[in-house]
Amino acid sequence: MKAATAHCHTATAPLPDLVEAFIEKGTPTFKRTVLALFAGGFATFALLYCVQPLMPILSKDFSINAAQSSLILSIATGMMALGMLVTGPLSDAIGRKPVMVAALFGAALCTLLSAVMPTWHGILLMRALAGLSLSGLAAVGMAYLSEEIHPEHAGLAMGLYIGGNAIGGMSGRLISGVLVDFVDWRTAMLVIGIIALGAAVAFTRLLPASRNFRPRPLQPATLVEGFTLHFRDAGLPWLFSKPSC
Repeated sequence: MKAATAHCHTATAPLPDLVEAFIEKGTPTFKRTVLALFAGGFATFALLYCVQPLMPILSKDFSINAAQSSLILSIATGMMALGMLVTGPLSDAIGRKPVMVAALFGAALCTLLSAVMPTWHGILLMRALAGLSLSGLAAVGMAYLSEEIHPEHAGLAMGLYIGGNAIGGMSGRLISGVLVDFVDWRTAMLVIGIIALGAAVAFTRLLPASRNFRPRPLQPATLVEGFTLHFRDAGLPWLFSKPSC
């Protein structure tokens, strides 16, 4: 009887490898994780907005008007928004970290290539690809943190990640704006691309592999369901339609 009872308790005991292992605040792993996501967020928005101070110079160099020069920013942000519809579900299938790593390296390389493109249309193509690449981190960063960081500390980690986004957007504008006073715009873009490449390397080395990720098959029905889910909420469609400042 005792043996049977012991066997019963053994069979129903939770298996250690099925218990979620969250990253706790104060541990070296937590510090590495938030530093990696800070660097990733910094690079993402630095790459996105670094072109803003360059628009008047581009207008002059390529003999285009102000509306045409603004495409260098709007085409990247537009492709980033479209890409998020795909990169999120893609990360559900192949994993969070691989998508984010590919996003950062791809965007940094496209920025370096945009600096050497001889034509305006070639630059716009590289910017479109950079925006598409950046969607990988923008769509997945929060999902990674919510899965890996302990729920009690997830707010802090997400706040630091968002802080990296804000500082990156400001720094991208500031660095390129200051550089063009001393060098040409192509050199300024090369510097931003090199900084982003360094951030991508740091991100890859620092970010721990996912421990709580469970892959799901990538199917067209899943993509459609994930897209329509947002419109079932009564408030979200109104939020989507609100113009940004």
